[in-house]
Amino acid sequence: MSNQKQQKPTLTGQRFKTRKRDEKERFDPTQFQESIVQGLNQTGSDLEAVAKFLDASGAKLDYRRYAETLFDILVAGGMLAPGGSLADDMTRTEFCLFTAKEDLGTMQAYAQVFNKLIRRYKYLEKGFEEEIKKLLLFLKGFTESERNKLAMLTGILLAKGNISASILNSLYNENIVKEGVSAAFAVKLFKSWINEKDINSVAGSLRKVGMDNRLMELFPANKRSCEHFSKYFTDAGLTELADFARNQESIGARKELQKELQEQIARGDPQKEIIVFAREEMNRANLSEQAMINIIWTSVMSCVEWNKKEELVTEQAIKQLKQYSLLMKAFTSQGLSEISLLLKIQEYCYDNIHFMKAFQKIVVLLYKADVLSEEAILKWYTDAHVSKGKSIFLEQMKKFVEWLKNAEEESESDGEETD
Repeated sequence: MSNQKQQKPTLTGQRFKTRKRDEKERFDPTQFQESIVQGLNQTGSDLEAVAKFLDASGAKLDYRRYAETLFDILVAGGMLAPGGSLADDMTRTEFCLFTAKEDLGTMQAYAQVFNKLIRRYKYLEKGFEEEIKKLLLFLKGFTESERNKLAMLTGILLAKGNISASILNSLYNENIVKEGVSAAFAVKLFKSWINEKDINSVAGSLRKVGMDNRLMELFPANKRSCEHFSKYFTDAGLTELADFARNQESIGARKELQKELQEQIARGDPQKEIIVFAREEMNRANLSEQAMINIIWTSVMSCVEWNKKEELVTEQAIKQLKQYSLLMKAFTSQGLSEISLLLKIQEYCYDNIHFMKAFQKIVVLLYKADVLSEEAILKWYTDAHVSKGKSIFLEQMKKFVEWLKNAEEESESDGEETD
């Protein structure tokens, strides 16, 4: 028994040591780099041959362990030291992204190489995204031409979905923001991205990762304004991006305005004061009256804890809207604003099922309070309504609309008799 116990640790120890030594000899980063560099030197600038070489080498070399080394070589020609310079005393190749021609066509061809590689070896996806994040942090260590090539490549890869827009986080690093490197890089990146897709697709990708409201962070704090952003990117030929940023700022301003209005209504501030505040904010944020009446409707309706019973919720709605009809009347001086409010009410009653039967009573109340005119109601009924709950709401309004039409006809006939 005692002899067996003594032998076990000896045998286990020997086997473990042998396995570890074999791993060291087999997986050597220097040997891995030499193999990749040698292959790239043989294939040269023929990117189709490069793609085939990388495809075949994945079966022999450990891409999983040395993904960072592999991507460093493909981008910069050799392993990168912290900061972005090439590591000393290491084998390098002159055939890489940074030594290629600085044009969109060449960058598209390189993007295809990376696309094929990652599609063939899917486990490289995460490592490739991490590599791009790292490269963006190293931007100051690269030449302007190298940064331009990397920016174009990144934009193309974003368009193709090879990487997530979350990599843009690296561009918000203070060290590259304060020297203007991030903004200049973003110009090239967005140009190539929008060239591959359109601004709507770009906006969707940014929203998906919460980057749509962070673009101002490409600039130092003292230049972080919509005006500066707009001028910078418009001058660079990216009007679509400048417009998108302005729209995002407007959305942010609307949310803040709605929040403030809700607080004022909840406090019971005088309506005249609320109207003055709302007008000032509308002018300051350059909002249309149509946009403003939508914000007011949402603010007024958000201040009530609604009952779940239909008959009671209608009573609540009438009471609340009657109280704030003066506020709404102040922002429905135009026909388009009235239609906008009617559409908002239609959507609200459809989206909140307990309000389905309240639509007609709400409209009639606002008509009597001079918030909505008969012209606007007839226009909505005839052709300005939306599809949400259309048949239900039109049926609810049928008798009232007939009454309005009859009243209008009687008024016209009275006018003719007077003549």
